[in-house]
Amino acid sequence: MKTNVTFLSNGLELAGQLYLPDDYTGDRRPAVVVSHPFGGVKEQTAGLYAERLAGEGFVALAFDASYQGESEGEPRFLENPFARAEDVRSAVTFLTTRDEVDPDRIGALGICASGGYVPYAAQTDHRIKAVATVSAADMGALFREGLGGGQSEDVIRGMLDQAGKDRTAEALGEAPRLEHIVPESAEDAEGWPTLYQQGSDYYRTPRAQHPNSPNWFVARSVDQIAQYSSYDLIHLVSPRPLLMIAGTAADTAYFSREAIEKADEPKELFWIDGATHIDLYDKEEYVPTALTKLTSFFGEHLTG
Repeated sequence: MKTNVTFLSNGLELAGQLYLPDDYTGDRRPAVVVSHPFGGVKEQTAGLYAERLAGEGFVALAFDASYQGESEGEPRFLENPFARAEDVRSAVTFLTTRDEVDPDRIGALGICASGGYVPYAAQTDHRIKAVATVSAADMGALFREGLGGGQSEDVIRGMLDQAGKDRTAEALGEAPRLEHIVPESAEDAEGWPTLYQQGSDYYRTPRAQHPNSPNWFVARSVDQIAQYSSYDLIHLVSPRPLLMIAGTAADTAYFSREAIEKADEPKELFWIDGATHIDLYDKEEYVPTALTKLTSFFGEHLTG
């Protein structure tokens, strides 16, 4: 059962989809907030995981972040990590008000960029009783250091120079400058790392293409992304449990490995053999394995 819902975050109305188990009979259930990747919307991988978690007995909420999808916020396609984390907290607040939800049994799942935003929010929001990620990525580190690290600091400094110019241009009446998140086509993606090649296949083909996910972000978002770090205080999630799921073939796997090293117990890094970052979004070869692990994790820590 899926219902369209709305809730407020920083004064903006966010659009969500609330999934209830098929056997729901009016009792209060454990619930999971599911937060989408950078550039994604609730109808893509976040909705897939939410729907399947509902199939395992949880109430699940997938939602569009501020400035994204059907949610409010101007300029459109702004990527503000601090707003994204606040959206997660606001989603938790919304669930605490629902009659279907036990407010003391709420967990959160973040996918890709939200695999950074969800732990970041949970560091200080103790209402999140269990924290999980799939194909986690730290957007701040990705922009500062490049995928895999080693990017010259001159790159981010140049981007920040341009971000300042963009802010001034907007103040003078120009439209926000937009850039693509992934290459627009397979041809454009040639020579790019696997993350971006497969991201193009996921977002820019019928595989998962959605009109509310047009592959744009406001370029000056970089001046907010650059000062954000997902995992510096991840030890504060403890003593609540942390599960991070990553594919052994993911070029982002190091984010999960390094985050787990910083985290305190209880924590687990669960590997899915052969999977890439994007494979875990929707590939039936891998998603059931991730769902089985998530069901066990949330089942142990939210239903006990």
